[in-house]
Amino acid sequence: MADVIDIEDPADPRVADFRDLNSADRRPDLPGRKGLVIAEGVVVVQRMLTSRYTPSALLGVDRRHAELAADLAGMDLPYYRASAEVMAEVVGFHLNRGVLAAARRPPEQTADEVLAGARTVAVLEGVNDHENIGSIFRNAAGLGVDAVLFGDRCADPLYRRAVRVSMGHVLRVPFARLPSWPGGLGLLRDKGFRIIALTPNPAAVNLATAMTEDRVALLLGAEGPGLTEEAMRATDIRARIPMSPGTDSLNVATAAAMAFYERVRTS
Repeated sequence: MADVIDIEDPADPRVADFRDLNSADRRPDLPGRKGLVIAEGVVVVQRMLTSRYTPSALLGVDRRHAELAADLAGMDLPYYRASAEVMAEVVGFHLNRGVLAAARRPPEQTADEVLAGARTVAVLEGVNDHENIGSIFRNAAGLGVDAVLFGDRCADPLYRRAVRVSMGHVLRVPFARLPSWPGGLGLLRDKGFRIIALTPNPAAVNLATAMTEDRVALLLGAEGPGLTEEAMRATDIRARIPMSPGTDSLNVATAAAMAFYERVRTS
């Protein structure tokens, strides 16, 4: 069982890894600072415990410790137990979910590693909203996407908000950064993937007709600007999700979910 240590002073140095979570320049999950991964809530902490992101400590109220007792059995790590008020002073806001876990970032996987054995992957360009990133990972986990690849100008998938919105699936769905953009898409083509650019352009083919290959990479861009023309030129085909007249686009996470489902349906 995790070692339970009571924390009564918010300034206690033992909980420094959980401090200032809402500070733009002091957050412990900033890659340029401590580079931690923070899991928030019982379900997300449970998924961290079974992932390659090994937590070094937990901070939470007594009730959450009881709920996690079976998951923590046999684990050698501290559970810093505090009141909700002390937790709020440590992290900088009131935490409704009542428990946090902190893990060091393991070495990033390479694109070659995450593509080994993959049949369906998502590739993102310019997706810089953490909630969209988290939602895409949650959709990927639920709809059989094997990996997520990052191109240019994407948000950090291990930021606390992205981890939370993904319900911890960002810790379980493999991801990697392509070595160049959009030239790195050539790596996918060399591995036999058909690269499909999603676009609202009515001249593009219907998405359902584009999913014919055994290995498929679905390329999604940011809301508003969408994919750059340079990126689309590096793909094999442009495809669209049919929409009602007068509607020009969907939220990128919604579009991703529909594309992932279409892949499941047609494969």
